[in-house]
Amino acid sequence: MSSPAERYAAARRRAAQASTFPALHEFAQDLGFDLDDFQREACQALERGSGVLVCAPTGAGKTVVGEFAVHLALRHGRTAGTPRKCFYTTPIKALSNQKYHDLVRRHGAEQVGLLTGDNAINGDAPVVVMTTEVLRNMLYAGSATLGGLAYVVMDEVHYLADRFRGGVWEEVIIHLPESVTLVSLSATVSNAEEFADWLVTVRGETEVVVSEHRPVPLWQHMLVGKRMFDLFHDADAARKHDVHPELLRYTRDTMRRLDLGEGRTSGPGWGRRGPRWRGPFRPDVVERLDRENLLPAIMFIFSRAGCDAAVQQCLAAGLRLTTPDERVEIRRIAERRMTAIPSEDLSVLGYWEWLDGLERGLAAHHAGLLPAFKEVVEELFVQGLVKAVFATETLALGINMPARCVVLERLVKFNGEAHVDLTPGEYTQLTGRAGRRGIDVEGHAVVVWSPEVDPRHVAGLASTRTYPLRSSFRPSYNMAVNLVGSVGAAPARELLESSFAQFQADRSVVGLARQVQRNVETIEAYDAEAECHHGDFAEYFALRVSIADRERALARQGQVQRRTAAIKSLERLRVGDVIRVPSGRRAGLAVVLDPAGSGFGEPRPLVLTQDRWAGRITPGDFTSPAEVLARIRVPKHFNHRSPAARRDLAAEVSGTGLNRHGSRRGGRSRSGGEDHQLTQLRAELRRHPCHACADREEHARWAERRRRLERDTEELRQRVSSRTGSLARTFDRICDLLTARGYLSPAGEVTDAGRTLARIWGETDLLVAECLRRGVWHGLGPAELASAVSVLVFEARRDADERASVPRGEVAEAVDETLKLWSGIEADEASRGLDTTREPDLGFAWPIYRWARGEPLAKVLASGHNLDGEMPAGDFVRWARQVVDLLGQIADCGGAPADLRATAKAAMTAVNRGVLAYQAVS
Repeated sequence: MSSPAERYAAARRRAAQASTFPALHEFAQDLGFDLDDFQREACQALERGSGVLVCAPTGAGKTVVGEFAVHLALRHGRTAGTPRKCFYTTPIKALSNQKYHDLVRRHGAEQVGLLTGDNAINGDAPVVVMTTEVLRNMLYAGSATLGGLAYVVMDEVHYLADRFRGGVWEEVIIHLPESVTLVSLSATVSNAEEFADWLVTVRGETEVVVSEHRPVPLWQHMLVGKRMFDLFHDADAARKHDVHPELLRYTRDTMRRLDLGEGRTSGPGWGRRGPRWRGPFRPDVVERLDRENLLPAIMFIFSRAGCDAAVQQCLAAGLRLTTPDERVEIRRIAERRMTAIPSEDLSVLGYWEWLDGLERGLAAHHAGLLPAFKEVVEELFVQGLVKAVFATETLALGINMPARCVVLERLVKFNGEAHVDLTPGEYTQLTGRAGRRGIDVEGHAVVVWSPEVDPRHVAGLASTRTYPLRSSFRPSYNMAVNLVGSVGAAPARELLESSFAQFQADRSVVGLARQVQRNVETIEAYDAEAECHHGDFAEYFALRVSIADRERALARQGQVQRRTAAIKSLERLRVGDVIRVPSGRRAGLAVVLDPAGSGFGEPRPLVLTQDRWAGRITPGDFTSPAEVLARIRVPKHFNHRSPAARRDLAAEVSGTGLNRHGSRRGGRSRSGGEDHQLTQLRAELRRHPCHACADREEHARWAERRRRLERDTEELRQRVSSRTGSLARTFDRICDLLTARGYLSPAGEVTDAGRTLARIWGETDLLVAECLRRGVWHGLGPAELASAVSVLVFEARRDADERASVPRGEVAEAVDETLKLWSGIEADEASRGLDTTREPDLGFAWPIYRWARGEPLAKVLASGHNLDGEMPAGDFVRWARQVVDLLGQIADCGGAPADLRATAKAAMTAVNRGVLAYQAVS
């Protein structure tokens, strides 16, 4: 217990702080808890008038600093009489909705507004919560709402590393008026000082406050079969990355038993090469967590289908985690939130099965789930009514759903292009959910072991503290016309040079230039080692390099000729031709089902192999021309997705009398004789004086090292050159293309077409503007317009097996014109070395067309172009809202004809019905 003198000194310090920071003192009194040191430090910096960058772990309470900025704005209005505004920005709409509710509870509905793509509530309030894109658009439009803006809170500012949307954060930071104080809240990153240095250059005084302390300690575990182990023996072992020895012994013994073939010898756990490891059954994992008082828990599965299957497995196992009173409350909340959704749609959406899971305390959470369902799951989980949620990583993106325990079923996820290992940053983001501040004494993270998971790898993920923030900023067409229109071409170029992306590039150039100098010194040393008293060894070695280059060129020439022959042979194929696929996993006989391929680029015939696999083959599958070995009849309406149809036709292929390797006549190989240039080079080599040197090969080894280092050094020089002013050069190319297409005048001024482009936001901004200019959508009805514009926003989750179709007639014609315009833009971009605009995706044209025509949800979802069957309701709602967003841009665009703007508004009304009419905030 402290002495009276110590208590008196502490009181004096508190009084001094209260007089120095009166706003913070007032704010802290209403919190109901004591501020942590990092929170107090950041808030004091704000009250002094400095901008702040706060980096702290998930759940550490960094949003308190953002809420203090809100308090400062409102307090100034009360005490000084002059209103001040605070904008609170978040990366996603769901987080905006959540923060809006938090601030309304604290300050009242009249003081707080909300602006997202879906909602506009009290937008002139002194405090407005919004997505970052909304603020970016305001800045470019010079919105009157910006008047009186004093503070901008950028929650989750580490999103600027996001490769799709990250550039928006930098645009806002660069363009905000100098008078605005910026409050940047980030997850813990290892280069916080670098980011803060950049903020100082573009925003002025900025104080960086970093905390790596988790308010709720996190314990790491591994679940091996039915046994739970601590990952580390104690805190000291965790610091050293030393895995618990008992865990290592047990996993090694388990691996040894698997290698020896012990365990299950039949049934689903048995593979061709012995027993296959079967991880713990999901219901068993949940029951284990329940017994150890580790619920509520989030189990990350990284697969939508896996999340849904996990709930079904738990229901089938009879799992029930709730009391009768909890079940009554769960049903009451769910029914209250579902009143806006038509009853006929509820069964289509799987409402009753979903409600059954909720009442048992179980739920899935992923992007394919209806937004209304996700919000109910989030509300029930926060209230402790849902005890176990099976989720994809999208749940980790800022939504406030802390748990007592987090379980990772795998350490690999699909990133949209390939299956990749989790990074330390992603692992920390996911496990950071464990441990609820003010509720739990400690949090727990559990990794489910499998033979592919090394506990030492998990220890590395759990212990790594290096998560650098890397900019993803790049100029876009919309950005270019907005910048040129607001500040002029030359100042716009300078603004781009002030981005964090260029800041990082310029800093990296220093290290690269230093490495170039070191390499030059090393090359000089290699030259000395390669000296030969017989003659100029560099000249001799150059002849050896020329010979090797010529030999490779001749080999490549042969490969090109073989590939060309393969392409021509595939182009000649017809339906029913039986060919042999010579190599790869699909080697063997195959019958051609559709010779046309995609219609673009190289031929990709659709074939059925004698092993019953149906899919497209490419010229890369052929080392020699494809030869027709036989012909069989293929039914006119053959369905290659039908297992029975594949079986019958594959039997016919096998019945052609050909063996698996076919009976192709041997072709003659290309024989061009000896190459004259190669012969001449070899003769020069033999005549060179250094050819007779006894140490020739030793000299050659040093010369080869020199050559490799020279090549690496030249690459470094090119990187230095490309990074210096790289964004400005990209901007110049974009402006050149925009000038050529009439969006900028030769004098560098924004044209009428450019002003239209300035109001179009999205990845396909230029293509949208071109469609407007060329009248592509002229004369379309509301449903047809919704369908035609959908190809510019939709992006399939994976490649479809075949090209999607669109409604016939006017929609098809509009889409054809859109594809032609895209092809022209792509060619212009390629000629200037620019990243190409992505190709329109036709996969959403039918669902949105049918929905806008008023067809029922069940029929609409069944028309989704999806390899796994019908389109998930959550996907449909998300893409439909993006269509509505683009329709809204067209409706508000002064450059569009009046009748098109009217049709766009009518289309928005047609789409905004049923499940689309539901709003998260009302």
